[in-house]
Amino acid sequence: MHVLPGVPKVSRVSTSSVPRPEPAVPPRPAGPFDLPRIARRGTPEGAVPALALFAAVRLTGILVVIATNALRGRPLLRTLAHSWDSRWYLHIAAEGYGHKIWLTSQGAVQTDWAFFPLYPALIRALGTVLPLTPGQAALLVAWLAAGVAAYGVYAVGHLLHGRGVATALVGLWAVMPHAVELTIAYTESLFAALAVWSLYCVLKGRWLWAGTLAALAGLARPSGFAVAGAVVLAAGYEAWRRRGRVPWRLWTGAVLAPLGFLGYVLWVGTQVGDPLGGYFTVQSAWASRFDFGVGSARFVKALLLHGGGVVYTVALFVVAAGVLLFALLCLDRAPLVLVAFAGILILLVVASSGSFSSKPRFLLPAFPLLVPMARALARTWRVRPAQAVLVYGALTLVSLAFGAYVTAVAHSPL
Repeated sequence: MHVLPGVPKVSRVSTSSVPRPEPAVPPRPAGPFDLPRIARRGTPEGAVPALALFAAVRLTGILVVIATNALRGRPLLRTLAHSWDSRWYLHIAAEGYGHKIWLTSQGAVQTDWAFFPLYPALIRALGTVLPLTPGQAALLVAWLAAGVAAYGVYAVGHLLHGRGVATALVGLWAVMPHAVELTIAYTESLFAALAVWSLYCVLKGRWLWAGTLAALAGLARPSGFAVAGAVVLAAGYEAWRRRGRVPWRLWTGAVLAPLGFLGYVLWVGTQVGDPLGGYFTVQSAWASRFDFGVGSARFVKALLLHGGGVVYTVALFVVAAGVLLFALLCLDRAPLVLVAFAGILILLVVASSGSFSSKPRFLLPAFPLLVPMARALARTWRVRPAQAVLVYGALTLVSLAFGAYVTAVAHSPL
């Protein structure tokens, strides 16, 4: 070996002391609840036909309700904007909290603290900037939110299973027996819009948005607890799967998610003099409490032994179908965030007391339960389109007829 003059000879350099990067800890093997691998897909395409179908069905439902009111000699829009809980929301929008109570025949004092603030706040805000009555503003908020929710349902379906299943999912959601309550002055459409987009953000890995939307959902309905729980569980599972090596946004989103629900519960508690238990005392006056299913079991027993009206029979059928569809959703290996959201809603419906006629309404936002049905309907459409049209047409007629009955004819609570 030649050595250049004036250049010292360099001995062999040992690399044993040079620090080497430690091998990355591999994530745990993929499980059945992992986020979908297609989570980086862009904006869902082909949503217009699905949204047009949703709008057509629900607009027809509104017209059927109006026609039913006309035949019965009642104000055309009264049952859409001034039914049951709607009157409480309109009063809160106009007067604020603490100004309305109702004494039941059993002596319970029902107060407006039981109703969450986001919907009446939006009603009041819209009525301030537009020349609308409170009832008109309430309907406009509900209808806009229903459209946003339907697009979110399509986005989740498209992300997981593509355009055909997404369209079927939106179509089925539009013809649920109690879907009419998405287009009356209730909180279901607003809550559904916030919930579905929070779940979508989890599937896309947008944790800050997921947590923020979950917090807003917690200001819309008590069942906002289900959205927060789903986001927190999904974040925890993702952190466990990746051995804690997750971005700070995941932890921040998980912390944000329950703040809306917890904040309102604590605020009501301070207003009634019991920060931790006051809200639950307020709900107890409305016969709404977690009783591990005792009330539901008593209702089922009474209905089977003594019978009941159409509304209660349909309510039992819808809840039972929801439990079955939840089992199918689990077998379908859906992402954890969808399973958790639907499962918590099912648990709240089955294991809580309260008017059983209202329980199907509480399941309206649980759109993941319809995913197995949507996949089956999409397969049928590809093979036997006429049969798919027949099935969907029958479901639509039942939904329209029952929606008009439950809002304009029956006197049971919605």
